[in-house]
Amino acid sequence: ELPFAGHPTVGSAYVLAALGDITLDGDDTPIVFEEGVGPVPVSIHVVDGRPVSATLSAAQMPEIGPEPPSVVKLAALLSLSPDDFAEGELTPQAVSCGVPFLFVPLRNRDALARASLETSLWKEVLANYWAPHLFLLTRDPERAGSDLRARMFAPAMGIAEDPATGAAATALGGYLAAPRREVNRHPPFHRGARLRDGSTEHPGGGGRQTRGRNSCHPCWRLIGSCRSMRDRDSGMRRR
Repeated sequence: ELPFAGHPTVGSAYVLAALGDITLDGDDTPIVFEEGVGPVPVSIHVVDGRPVSATLSAAQMPEIGPEPPSVVKLAALLSLSPDDFAEGELTPQAVSCGVPFLFVPLRNRDALARASLETSLWKEVLANYWAPHLFLLTRDPERAGSDLRARMFAPAMGIAEDPATGAAATALGGYLAAPRREVNRHPPFHRGARLRDGSTEHPGGGGRQTRGRNSCHPCWRLIGSCRSMRDRDSGMRRR
């Protein structure tokens, strides 16, 4: 059982509205889901009296986790070289907005595509770590208009790889807005799972997951909240 999951939250809001179980009022109808992480506000966006999307706001401000394992160990469990890791301000760091993820920045799309989780090493290095789930990202996106491309591995949940994850997308806002990092806009990012035939499964670009004509997208309001709180002493909790 998860205390917070973004896609089930926005998906449930949309379905309930589409079934008529939620009365829509104006262009945006606010509702609140009570989840393990706390009250999760959701706004259902309406066009011509019909729901078209739903946006959630994080119930928990980002919590920064303890020091992660070394780049050498992380590279080994991802079947990569330390040279495949990004250089600069982005470094591996664990962040949680209800579900803890270890964010691992990589140099480029090639490194991201080559990443393959070594389960035996994961059990040794990360299984008992504060954030056992891995969210790999690169600032080398495939699609025009995107800023990041990402993949997520969650063997602790029994998920080899998830092509879209709202809980990680929410915590990503906290990761990017951590001290000494500038976040000037809401960064769309592209998530996808590399398939065995070499093709890529695209759940949707621009930070949203598309289902037919309707979309449910994790809210980047969290980044705005992180930015406004960043300069205040109480902005982020640290383990």
